[in-house]
Amino acid sequence: MEKSMAINLLLFLCLIPFSFFVCNGVVIVPSYAAAAHRTLEHRGGALYETRYFMQTLDHFNYKPDGYMQFRQKYLVNDSFWEGGGAPIFVYAGNEGSIELFADNTGFMFDVAPSFKALLVFIEHRYYGESLPFGDVGNSSTLGYLSTTQALADFATLIIDLKKNLSSEHSPVVAFGGSYGGMLAAWFRLKYPHVVIGSVASSAPILQFDDLVSPYIFIDIVTNDFKSESESCFKTIKNSWNEMDDTLRQPGGPQKLAKAFKLCPGAIPESVPGWISSAFIYGAMTDYPTASNFLTPLPAFPVKQMCKAIDNPTAGNDTLSRLYAAMNIYYNYTGTESCFDLDSGSRIGFDSWDFQSCTEMILIEGGSRNESMFPAETYDYQEQLSYCKEAYKISPRPHWITTEFGGHDIKRVLKRFGSNIIFFNGLRDPWSGGGVLKSINPSLTAIVAPQGAHHVDLRFATEQDPVWLRKVRRKEIQIISKWLKQYYEDSKI
Repeated sequence: MEKSMAINLLLFLCLIPFSFFVCNGVVIVPSYAAAAHRTLEHRGGALYETRYFMQTLDHFNYKPDGYMQFRQKYLVNDSFWEGGGAPIFVYAGNEGSIELFADNTGFMFDVAPSFKALLVFIEHRYYGESLPFGDVGNSSTLGYLSTTQALADFATLIIDLKKNLSSEHSPVVAFGGSYGGMLAAWFRLKYPHVVIGSVASSAPILQFDDLVSPYIFIDIVTNDFKSESESCFKTIKNSWNEMDDTLRQPGGPQKLAKAFKLCPGAIPESVPGWISSAFIYGAMTDYPTASNFLTPLPAFPVKQMCKAIDNPTAGNDTLSRLYAAMNIYYNYTGTESCFDLDSGSRIGFDSWDFQSCTEMILIEGGSRNESMFPAETYDYQEQLSYCKEAYKISPRPHWITTEFGGHDIKRVLKRFGSNIIFFNGLRDPWSGGGVLKSINPSLTAIVAPQGAHHVDLRFATEQDPVWLRKVRRKEIQIISKWLKQYYEDSKI
C-alpha cells in the first residue's frame, strides 16, 4: 500500500436562533441569522467584494529585493457595518483560495448583522491569486512563504484598511479554521495591538515536536469508524491486505480497476491511497448536516460510509463494499461515471507541500496495529529525505514551538495570553493536537464530543443539533465580552 498516511492532510475547515450582543453596556437580542442571508439576497446575493492590496514581499529585512510588492487578494462585506468604530471581523486565510474559506465560514456572515461588523477575508500569500512571483515558483522564490510573513501581511493590511476607512479605533476580531485557526491564535499572541481576540477553530497548535503522539491522528479516525460499526471497522482493516494481494496477482490491477470503475488512465496501484484519503477526509468533515466543503457530502458521512460497507446486499465481496463507500465520499451527487482517483480537494498542495518541508512539521502519519489502517511507524527521516530531494532544504521541526511556543502551554500562557477561543470537535482527527482545556478565564477551550473539523464556523441551518447551537451561542457571548471590555477601556 502506498504511504498516504505520511502526507500532511491539514485542511480546514451556523449560528443559533438567538444570542447576545453587548454594545456600550446595552444588551441586544438579534434575530435569527437567516436575516443575514435575506439582506444579502436583497442586495443581489453577493457575499463579498474582491479587493487587492499591494503587499510587501519581505517584512523582516531591509535588502532592496525585500521591498518588492505583490497583489494580495482580500474579500470584503460591508452590508452590515456601521463604520465609525464598529467591529471588524477578519478571517486569517489558510492554504487555498480565499473564496473557499469565505464560502465555508458562514458563522461570520451569520453574526455580522448583530455586531454590525465589517467582514474581511485575507488570502494567504502563495495561495489563490496572491502569488508574489506570478506562480508558486521554486524553493528560492518560495523562501518568502512562512507563518511569520503571513501574520505580518495580515497586520499590515488591517492597519492600512482601518486608516483608509477612517476607522482606526474599530476593534478587530480574528477568525480561522484549521491552519487558519492556528494563524488566528498566533495572530492574537503576536499582534495583540492589532486584534483584540481570536476564534481559533480546530487549530492543532500542539501538533509539533513531541507534544502529542504521532499516532493520535489515525487513532481518532479509527475511533470514528469503530464507534459507528465494529463490522465496518473490521472490513476496512482487513481490506488493505486483500487489495495488496489483488495487486500482486496476474490481472490484479485490472480487477481493481474494474471493481472501482476507474477512468481510463487511472493507476490501480493508487486505489488504496485514494480510499485512505476518503476515510480520513470523511472523518474530518463528519458534519451533522450536508456539506460541500472539500466535496459534496451527506450529513454524517462516516455513518453513511459504514452503512454502505455493512450493506448485506454486497455479500462477502470486500471490494464491492469499499466501492459503495467511495461512492458516498467521491460521488454523492451521482454525476461521476468513473473515478480518475483525483481527491477533488481545492487545497493549494504545491505551496503547502513546501511549508510541510520548512516549519509546518506536523507530527502525524503513524498508525498502530489496532488501527483501521495498516500499521506504520512514524518516520521523520522519510520526510527529511523527501524535502531534501524536492526542495534541497532540511525542515526546521522545532521552529514553530520556538517562534510561537507550545511546550508547557498552560504555565506559559496562563498570565501572558488572553482572548482566544479554542474550539475542537473530538471526531476531528486534528483535535488530538488542539487545546482541549481552558488555560485561564479568557483563553477558553470549547470541546464538542460530536463535533468535526471547524464545524462551528459553518453556516447555520435549521437542522443544526442543539449542541452545535450552544457552542455558537457561547462563542458569541465571549466575543461580546471582548468588545464590551474594549469599548469600556476606550473611554478611559
